[in-house]
Amino acid sequence: MIATLPPSDYLSVESIRVGYPLGRQMHEIVHGLSFSLSRGEIGCLLGPSGCGKTTVLRAIAGFESLIDGHIALGGRQLSRKGVTAPPETRQVGVVFQDYALFPHLPVADNIGFGLRKLPARERHARVTQLLSLVGLATQDRRYPHELSGGQQQRVALARALAPRPDLLLLDEPFSNLDIDLRERLAVEVRDILKELGTTAILVTHDQHEAFAIADRIGVMQEGVIVQWDNAYNLYHRPGNRFVADFIGQGVFTPGTVDLPNQKVNIELGSLPLWQGVDVCATEGKNTLRVDVLLRADDVIHDDASALQAEVVRKAFRGAEFLYTLKLPSGQRLLALVPSHHDHAIGEKIGIRLEADHVVTFPSDRQ
Repeated sequence: MIATLPPSDYLSVESIRVGYPLGRQMHEIVHGLSFSLSRGEIGCLLGPSGCGKTTVLRAIAGFESLIDGHIALGGRQLSRKGVTAPPETRQVGVVFQDYALFPHLPVADNIGFGLRKLPARERHARVTQLLSLVGLATQDRRYPHELSGGQQQRVALARALAPRPDLLLLDEPFSNLDIDLRERLAVEVRDILKELGTTAILVTHDQHEAFAIADRIGVMQEGVIVQWDNAYNLYHRPGNRFVADFIGQGVFTPGTVDLPNQKVNIELGSLPLWQGVDVCATEGKNTLRVDVLLRADDVIHDDASALQAEVVRKAFRGAEFLYTLKLPSGQRLLALVPSHHDHAIGEKIGIRLEADHVVTFPSDRQ
């Protein structure tokens, strides 16, 4: 018997542990992981391969049992230790990485596959609505092999949405697409989910997809969420070094915190501290060695600046170059520079620092 819980958060994943037997022992993949979503929110589990994000998704779908913890959706407890509601009873839709379309069925029949119990007129109306919503109104009689990758992904999305699931799970849904299509389709999928008010969870290793789709993002490391936050805070206020390294592009440069004057001094100059730096403060010390996170957009190209840095690497990105620069000390930085400033490898350019958020972590240096 699956118990009913008071409806607080629409989706509640509480202290779940997931694993599988390995010999006489249990190999645990997910360790006490928790997060929640409100109705209509889009969440994302973001992390490198092997961190356990797909395992979490499978547990929510009902494909994996829990060693401990519980999962609830809309006030219904779906999983707890020893009890797992079958996947087909959960009202959870899944969009798989490989689309999993039926090759022998045209687009309309693929979308309507889960609606076979509805009256024909109602089923046709729902399929027509979804075809329009995903931009495939004229493709209803084509077969999957006649469609592009992006179109196939839209069909898979429409099929998952057709039964009006309480929750939609998307497992690396854009990984088979090229980069430009991936980012464009991610924005389109968010618009579709928001229009329908669908609660959803995306699993991906691509932070650009996560930023494009999700309201809240959980960065995962070795089976736990190390920071559950919005994209802005993950980028500008990472909770630890792993998040700082994984999100965005940046480097750590050595610095010294001057607590009495509320500054941090680095090779490029002094920066005012912000409230988050107190994680680095130590009792009885007025100065502290730290590592300062500098993003590529914190370093500005400025011909008038007396501070010079050598271009040691460059990557053309259309509207801008991503330069790797070397300071006189040998310290390296990244800088995003408009692409009409085309500097040669070995050339020295003027730079200045323009950092609104000073993110620091304790240094191992003595």
